[in-house]
Amino acid sequence: MGGVDRRFRALVCAYAVSGYGNYLNLIALSLFSYEVTGTAFGVGAVMALRLFSGFVAGLTAAAVSARTTRLRTMVGADTAQGLAMAVLALCADRTPVWLLGCVVVVMGAGNTYFTVALRSAVPAMVGQESRTRANGLLVTARSFATVLGFASAAAVIGFGGYAAAFAVNAASFAVSAAALLALRPRTDGDDEPAGDGPAGHRPAGEGPASDATAGDGPTGDGPAGDGRKPAGGEPVRDGGPGAGEGAGRARGARWRALASGVPALLLGMIVLRGIDALASSSHNVALPVVAHAGAPSDPALFMTRFWAAWAVGTVAAHFVLRRAGGAGAWGERAFALGTLAMSVSFVAAFTGLPAAGLMAAAACAGFADGWTEIVYTSRLQAVPDRQRSRLFGLSATAETAGFALGTVLAAAALETLPALTVVGVFHGTAVCGALVLLLFAAVRTGGRRPGPSTSGEEGDTHGTRTGTGALPGA
Repeated sequence: MGGVDRRFRALVCAYAVSGYGNYLNLIALSLFSYEVTGTAFGVGAVMALRLFSGFVAGLTAAAVSARTTRLRTMVGADTAQGLAMAVLALCADRTPVWLLGCVVVVMGAGNTYFTVALRSAVPAMVGQESRTRANGLLVTARSFATVLGFASAAAVIGFGGYAAAFAVNAASFAVSAAALLALRPRTDGDDEPAGDGPAGHRPAGEGPASDATAGDGPTGDGPAGDGRKPAGGEPVRDGGPGAGEGAGRARGARWRALASGVPALLLGMIVLRGIDALASSSHNVALPVVAHAGAPSDPALFMTRFWAAWAVGTVAAHFVLRRAGGAGAWGERAFALGTLAMSVSFVAAFTGLPAAGLMAAAACAGFADGWTEIVYTSRLQAVPDRQRSRLFGLSATAETAGFALGTVLAAAALETLPALTVVGVFHGTAVCGALVLLLFAAVRTGGRRPGPSTSGEEGDTHGTRTGTGALPGA
């Protein structure tokens, strides 16, 4: 199939509807979790449970895709999430904690299964040559869905309460599932080479969640592999004396195999991405608390202003990077500077600014967030195809671990410390990491002129443009 056809564009529209429901639900479920649990630690625990279920789903996604088609996986994930939201909408007035926990488990796992299946299926849907443009359409649709979802959250919750928000989300999943069943896009096909790498490796269009589960031979072994044979090729033996020690050595060998051969600057970017995920957890946990304290009469409006401004900033970053420079314009320094600016902006948003100042700080944070997302993803996608699964698997592990650890630590810290202190400390860690990466990049590339690269070496030789037209950056 050459080009992005109308059926795929229709699928993108359905994906945007589902994304709208998800981002509307992001605000509603955060506030609802605070009402049900009554503490900041409860909000963090709910978020951590959802994240953990998504992490586990990522580990099993490869096994699921081996036993069924990606179309069935996506429809099943939409159906399960829609039913979970429908149950929560019916029980919104009397929701026990255990039911909330069950719902977030379904939501976390369902979102991961759907995302892995969709990103893996894009090359089969549109062809290898059009996968970058297709990913750009998906990212653009999600960005606008983010703005609309955040902007309408206060109105929806104010009009019909949390039950209405959950019902809208359930309906959005129904629309997505119905579109998939009606369009029946091709989601599975023969593997094709996406670049320099051999056939059989997953294309660059896949995101971190899917790459974490690839396990595609020696270059695909990673945290989500089968656990039997690390990339070094030495099998893990069961039983017998010292089996526990052998398992520990095997885990260490697996991590060494993941990092071996990765250019130092790329490894530094991945480490900083994990630190950034840890820092980001702090403002996600703190925001509902600040919303209830700063605007007790209408916390949903407070969060809507914040996230809508943030989303507008991310969309602006997509358009700016689309028009700025060529393929060699951006690299590790741009990523580090974006991370630094993002952290400073998020801390500024928690300093008690008036509404206009809060939205300006959130928009700046969103712009920097979108900037770093695009630069980082495009830089990792620029390496040869056979290395991408390993890099994105390592990245997914770093990001998930960082966000999960940060969620728990930030929630516990908010029990005794003010939100500004917690967010400042966490994002201060990311600022320090960004400065270290900037220094390291200056030392490693000092005096060298960036030039063409075919092996993924360090340097500002890979840009944010991954194709003509739309940009990825989800």
